[in-house]
Amino acid sequence: MRALYLAGLLAVSSPVFAWAAIPASDIQPDPARLKADITALVGFGTRNSLSDTASPTHGIGAARAWAKAQLAADGAACGGCLTLATPQTVTTGKRIPTPTVFQDVIAIQPGTDDPNRVVIISGHIDSRASNVLDAATPAPGANDDGSGVAAVLETARLLSRHKLHATVVYAVLSGEEQGLIGGGVLADFAKAMGWRVEAVLNNDIVGNSHGLDGKVVDDQVRVFSEGTRADETAAMAAERRRTGAENDAPSRELSRFMAGIAKADMPGFQVRQIFRADRFGRGGDQAPMQAAGFPAVRVTEADENYTRQHQDVRTENGIAYGDVASGVDFSYLARVVRLDALTLARLADAPPPPDTVKISGAVTADTTLSWTAAPGAVGYRVWWRETGAPDWTESRDAGDSLSLTLKGINIDDYAFGVAAIGADGAASPVEFPGAVGAFFAGPRAGSDSGIPQPSR
Repeated sequence: MRALYLAGLLAVSSPVFAWAAIPASDIQPDPARLKADITALVGFGTRNSLSDTASPTHGIGAARAWAKAQLAADGAACGGCLTLATPQTVTTGKRIPTPTVFQDVIAIQPGTDDPNRVVIISGHIDSRASNVLDAATPAPGANDDGSGVAAVLETARLLSRHKLHATVVYAVLSGEEQGLIGGGVLADFAKAMGWRVEAVLNNDIVGNSHGLDGKVVDDQVRVFSEGTRADETAAMAAERRRTGAENDAPSRELSRFMAGIAKADMPGFQVRQIFRADRFGRGGDQAPMQAAGFPAVRVTEADENYTRQHQDVRTENGIAYGDVASGVDFSYLARVVRLDALTLARLADAPPPPDTVKISGAVTADTTLSWTAAPGAVGYRVWWRETGAPDWTESRDAGDSLSLTLKGINIDDYAFGVAAIGADGAASPVEFPGAVGAFFAGPRAGSDSGIPQPSR
């Protein structure tokens, strides 16, 4: 076991290590299945959250029932490996004039030996026309967000065939267009279940490769991530300012992890890391998850076509408006889904990031990091980078020790983090020291944060 671990370390050149549980070649999404899923979703006419819930063929109720049936079929195909849940809420609001049921459809694939650690893929099933309150006008929602729902369903088909250490959750959400309702329902459900959520990949608008300017961008996907965590307390904010941790929230480390996977296993396909919580002035269902303290990113196509978003289907001045299936590039969507599935599989196969990462080194020439053991880890690796660098660049093996001193590496000049390594070489994301970088609920203030308080 130790020899295999060391062999994995020798081969690594980024924070993503070799991973043996599911060969990358086994993760091959089918564009034809993705097209069939989106065609079915478009066939419900509108999936506006205020639309019909009684019809078996039209409206949001029929669409949710269809998604549940797809996930149930995947569960039957894997011998009952998926447990279905439909958490919901009833609410009103600015975009919800009367009390309305918002229901998520969730399939849970329990981990084999770390079932309380959870990684999630999500997409929202609701759609909208130009008027968000219009529940009658056709709103095909092929790309926004039929593409995200298709990504969730195809990932479930791919990964439910395999056994993974941690739990994988496939979440079809409702009410995004009415105010990110489904993301809030999912966050509340995760907290009620007591899940240790390591990652949320929210796929929203991931199927178009043709931009407004006529360019075709089918070799990139954008991953948006928060740099300052949404659940930050006053004490955490003070710690972040002192340590320069504005670029190291766990969501940001999740983005870096995804970029490493694309680089290692998807030649010709790139993750463009967008260091922003979402598109400028816009939002998605990853936001309620971040607000709950869960690491979450938004996955979105590289070059959006706004004539196909939030528009009635029509042709005006020679321009075709509306989110119809002909605007989806299913081969491109398959590449995005492959990235999703590879990311979830690697996260679920690797140990979790180590808890309680601490750092010291003020007024010395050396930097020392320490941490508590991560379940399933046989070793650890310390990473560092220049404070202005976007990605981790340097690393050193710590073996199975729970601390490492970097001789001659000045704490003032670099950012630092630690990854846990499994027996097959699978690595967790890097975790930045202290509460600001913690992937899981932990110390939140004072000297217990893992960062020494400043001396006077």
